[in-house]
Amino acid sequence: QVQLVESGGGLVQPGGSLRLTCAASGFTFSYYAMRWYRQAPGKERELVASIGSPGVTTNYADSVKGRFTISRDNAKNTVYLQMNSLKPEDTAVYYCNAVRQVGTITSNYWGQGTQVTVSS
Repeated sequence: QVQLVESGGGLVQPGGSLRLTCAASGFTFSYYAMRWYRQAPGKERELVASIGSPGVTTNYADSVKGRFTISRDNAKNTVYLQMNSLKPEDTAVYYCNAVRQVGTITSNYWGQGTQVTVSS
């Protein structure tokens, strides 16, 4: 069974840091690009960061660039999101996503999310 399980969320003060972890199982993790999305109440789901399957190429939303860092450890089937200098507008449920496209065939898996709340 394919599983993506997020952890590391919680309550943090503005300016603080959190590190999110996504543990993957049930598929060949190293073949997949990994992404972090977030969704706040009343907002659309937003792509926050992505990392290619070799772990070399990374991309970030403008709103988090310079503050967040995505990384992966293929030996451990895990992807991380280091979040620094957190702002109240970062408050959301954060979701881990795995995606692979081979020709016209796309595989796309989602975790169930972890809550991040930034508040004083």
